[in-house]
Amino acid sequence: MKKILLFLLVAFGGFANAQYVVNYKKVADTYFENKDYYAASTFYKKALKITGDSTQAILPYGKERKVASDDKVIEDYEGSIYNLAESSRLYREFNEAEKYYAIAITFTNTRFRKALYYYAESLRANKKFNLAIDAFQQFIEKNPGDALAKEAQKEIESCKFAIEEMRFPRIVQVKKVPGNVNGLGSNYAPVKINNELYFTSSRPVAVGNKKDMVKTDAGEIQVSTKTNPFINNIYAAKGELASDDIAVRKVDINFPKNMEIAAVTFTPDGNTMYFTAWKDKEKYAIYSSKKTGDKWADPQPLGLQVNSRDFNSSQPFVTSDGKFLLFSSDRSGGYGKFDLWYCTLREDGSLGQAVNFGSAINTGDDERAPYYNSLTKKLLFSTDGRIGFGGLDFFESEGDLVNWSEPKNLGYPFNSSKDDLYFTATDDKGTKGYISSDRESSCCLEVFEVKKEYLSIAGLLTDCKTKLPLAGTNVTLTNAEGSQKITTGNDGIYSFKVDSKRPVKLLFAKDNYFSITKNYIYEELAKADTLIYKDYCLSPFKLGIPITLDNVYYEFNSTELTEPSKKVLDFLIPIMEDNPEMEIELGSHTDNIGTDEYNLDLSNRRAKSCTDYLESKGVAAARMTSKGYGESMPIAPNEIIVKRKKKDNPEGRAKNRRTEFKVTKK
Repeated sequence: MKKILLFLLVAFGGFANAQYVVNYKKVADTYFENKDYYAASTFYKKALKITGDSTQAILPYGKERKVASDDKVIEDYEGSIYNLAESSRLYREFNEAEKYYAIAITFTNTRFRKALYYYAESLRANKKFNLAIDAFQQFIEKNPGDALAKEAQKEIESCKFAIEEMRFPRIVQVKKVPGNVNGLGSNYAPVKINNELYFTSSRPVAVGNKKDMVKTDAGEIQVSTKTNPFINNIYAAKGELASDDIAVRKVDINFPKNMEIAAVTFTPDGNTMYFTAWKDKEKYAIYSSKKTGDKWADPQPLGLQVNSRDFNSSQPFVTSDGKFLLFSSDRSGGYGKFDLWYCTLREDGSLGQAVNFGSAINTGDDERAPYYNSLTKKLLFSTDGRIGFGGLDFFESEGDLVNWSEPKNLGYPFNSSKDDLYFTATDDKGTKGYISSDRESSCCLEVFEVKKEYLSIAGLLTDCKTKLPLAGTNVTLTNAEGSQKITTGNDGIYSFKVDSKRPVKLLFAKDNYFSITKNYIYEELAKADTLIYKDYCLSPFKLGIPITLDNVYYEFNSTELTEPSKKVLDFLIPIMEDNPEMEIELGSHTDNIGTDEYNLDLSNRRAKSCTDYLESKGVAAARMTSKGYGESMPIAPNEIIVKRKKKDNPEGRAKNRRTEFKVTKK
């Protein structure tokens, strides 16, 4: 990193000793103050490179500035570098921003202390998560009391989250829509209705040969400042979006002069549209327009339930059942900046009072662009107020507009390290649709097609004894995203869908059966395409009824377990692990060779050797008891009568020399 900084400083080091190009700096500063960051960055680069003819630069927006004195050259240099970095960041060109913040973080003037934070933010946006973590930590150490320190800590957690998420991508296809839809400027907020895609675009609006001229001082040349302005408007495309030459038309609505519009949504019948509208230096508001025939009526602002001069309301969404209007607003009564709100949408088009989605959804930061599926009861929205990849991320929550589950990040590649928002579905279940993202752009949102896919994990569950399908078994799948639970039916089939190939654990549990756990590691899941199908069985038991462990042997006249016997006892270890509340008794029995006292003592010691072995393998001693029964409970005759004479029965005695376990607590 030090070598890179040195190279950049050397590259710009001649600036302080060169003749400063004042006009470029003045032009850049004026663009910067007017938030025209792309133009500002262009002229800061011209000033810093000392190229071109200064007589060709004039002040935009008609503002004049004082010439910088020679003793302020260094200050102007550092200010230009910092503002160049700021301009690049603010028009979302993070590769450029990273490069210039890397220089700005070497400046000692406290005016530029935030450069380190924004340098880290640029690294994060450029997917350099480990470097970003280091830079954020440095910012916290240098600025412990700064308001951004808290944000830096959240960014560190987001970087760690992103590193982990990108190890296990979600099974989703993300493909940029080709052709004329993603033209110049921003293209976003797509919605499909009646086989036509409506979207917002800020593509340049041609104004013919007319030029917006700025008068300059004598001797300077007149130039145009804005010939083709970038104005947000609603466009539509009909046909196959994969076509590069698909026709795109501007939607014909009679808007007031100088008004920009964005983020359209429709009622289910397609005859009423709602959208965001605003003028320069005015608040965002939501308007509606009704369709008669092929024409849209003049747009009308919604009432005070939604709009006000005191706050912004934007990004409306009408639910698929037509009953609710959702939107984002910074109105009073919220939890932070922009919150999600909803209104009842009555049959006559009137609106109920706005209701906040509540703290389960809203944070102290921004919540944007809601989408709600009335069929699946799932809400998708974007926020920068939760741990994610950075910027705006998609989150999903399930609920009924009153009660909500904890929102979950939709992971990578649904989300990226830049801004992701405006999901709209093209099927009933919300598995296919469009999103808007600047992930592949140096400045602007673009439209992407998304398709969620799943890996199915399924199989047949049976009774190990009867081999018949086992109904009524609770099957739980758990992975990093949470848990899913089903109960098998009469067919014994279990089936789950997962949207990533993270490691998975399956737990099968039923009363009076030993539970089992099965783990699927990443390598096994990664080899699968769309389905993993495996059959399992559960073994029945009854509380207090002993089960013989076959082939548990000891050295002659000894309590020491043979090596093959240890392998038999290993059978109990997963049972104990999979049934953590279960307690067992290990019982040992002998034949009738020897005295009763000797056999009882021997069996006690042998039973204890079994529990000792299991304890050495990690089974808690408190969950096991050992008991010797000696020769008191034979299961076969030690002797048999042959021709009225007692005769030794080796086979029977072998059966009596046994080890059993029974469940004493489930």
